[in-house]
Amino acid sequence: MQIDAVDQRIIALLVADARASYADIGTRVSLSAPAVKRRVDRLRATGVIRGFTAVVDPAAVGWTTEAFVELFCAGRTTPAQIGVAARRHPEVVGAYTVSGEADALVHLRAADIAHLEAALERLRAESFVTSTRSTIVLSRLAESPGVGPSTR
Repeated sequence: MQIDAVDQRIIALLVADARASYADIGTRVSLSAPAVKRRVDRLRATGVIRGFTAVVDPAAVGWTTEAFVELFCAGRTTPAQIGVAARRHPEVVGAYTVSGEADALVHLRAADIAHLEAALERLRAESFVTSTRSTIVLSRLAESPGVGPSTR
């Protein structure tokens, strides 16, 4: 599918505010609201836009402690196995296969150090995990809500 500059701008605006009206977006990209809707419908139909979601501030729900955990896995562990296991743990924000020494990188978020430790112990108990190496986040310096050019 061809995505032009207007599609990219619409995507960026939706990433910044998924509740923006088609009229508001149209004003920003010089299209009518129906034209924006047609483009968004096409982007959804082709899978470019997979859905809309609420972004929750972790501090607002009390989950302010986070860590990145390198997983080292037994020989024939597949990415699918890691993904299934990661989804079993509510503290997992994301899980990724990576290059380098580790087999995967898991982003955990928890209420406090004790909660983080418990989540890490549950993750370590997965049958394929042979060892882990953790890095606790001290502060967030930059974060982007999604893909695309800046809307600012």
